[in-house]
Amino acid sequence: MEKKFSKETLCVQGGWTPKNGEPRVLPIYQSTTFKYDTSEQMARLFDLKDSGYFYTRLQNPTNDAVAAKIAALEGGVAAMLTSSGQAANFYAVFNICEAGDHFVCSSTIYGGTFNLFGVTMKKLGIECTFVDADAPDEEIEKAFRPNTKCLFGETISNPSINVLDIEKFARIAHKHGVPLIVDNTFATPINCRPFEWGADIVTHSTTKYMDGHATCVGGAIVDSGNFDWDAHADKFPGLTRPDESYHGLTYTKSFGKMAYITKATAQLMRDLGSIQSPENAFLLNLGLETLHLRVPRHCENAQRVAEWLEANPKVKWVNYCGLKSSKYYELAKKYMPNGSCGVIAFGLKGSREEAIRFMDALKLACIVTHVADARTCVLHPASHTHRQLTDEQLIEAGVAPDLIRLSVGIENVTDIIADLEQALATI
Repeated sequence: MEKKFSKETLCVQGGWTPKNGEPRVLPIYQSTTFKYDTSEQMARLFDLKDSGYFYTRLQNPTNDAVAAKIAALEGGVAAMLTSSGQAANFYAVFNICEAGDHFVCSSTIYGGTFNLFGVTMKKLGIECTFVDADAPDEEIEKAFRPNTKCLFGETISNPSINVLDIEKFARIAHKHGVPLIVDNTFATPINCRPFEWGADIVTHSTTKYMDGHATCVGGAIVDSGNFDWDAHADKFPGLTRPDESYHGLTYTKSFGKMAYITKATAQLMRDLGSIQSPENAFLLNLGLETLHLRVPRHCENAQRVAEWLEANPKVKWVNYCGLKSSKYYELAKKYMPNGSCGVIAFGLKGSREEAIRFMDALKLACIVTHVADARTCVLHPASHTHRQLTDEQLIEAGVAPDLIRLSVGIENVTDIIADLEQALATI
């Protein structure tokens, strides 16, 4: 389906256009392999001379249809599904980095990604420098080195709910000849399309709002097709020089704007796996069909809840970019004029024990290691998702010890507020 259609139409019908007599609903191609009549046909697929399917670890028709929908929603040229958001972020960076390389990243990112970039990738010989995303250009630029290969940030940070100045980050990245990679999980393309503000690559944990029902883990990488890899050929030899594992094929010469995603699929997915299962892709597609309906409700409910929390005397602080008191209010209006997300960060007056008692007293909202689905849920990151970080790392990542992450669902907002009220009455 052409990208000229509205986001609402793309959510419902993008990616899958059935031919005469084919299923109206995207089917699950539950097969590891695909049959061909001649050896030559199969050989041409393995040489990347023809497009097609031969093994689901690399590509599958169900996955490709959903990836095409996400690419259209973001305004990109191509996308690739992965088994998780973590895999998406790893592949997005590893596709252009190798041992001895370096990249720069906003410090206020999801704790799992922080650990992936700062610890695990360091073991592979790839170093990451974390920076304060709110710092002036010149401060962030000090982190760049001759071997820096990309700049990374989250549109809305998890769990601190900071808003990234995408244009600033894009300006800095391009000044140094590298792409900007933006994790757009919380905003979704319904509320923000980072490519329109200069980003080059977008990632998603599709596990969150895109799925929306907490049924399947998954991720996605979307390429804008706008970054000129050949203009910085020495920085990106994996894309601009012959790949000996494909008989000397050069991705930028053979695939043009599709070079980045083709390499990620044909090389990284081939060698490392982490493909999303076709059944999960099918479930993800069902979630995407209502994304444009759910996201506004999440934002509307979260705005009401944030305002209620801010006025409550037992609440010490609230960070939600829809509040005029937020330091990110103006950035949010710029990049997300129709709403940001349904996630709120706040802290209570009193001790950590009282915060735990408050969460334990909730009845409608559940304590789960998840965020951004249809049901309201709550988490204390310092005790749960970010517990692998030291106090210093928590502060660097923008996670206060008393931070409670509230993911506001699409239930009746009066019921959500009543649940919060009765839980606060216990402390």
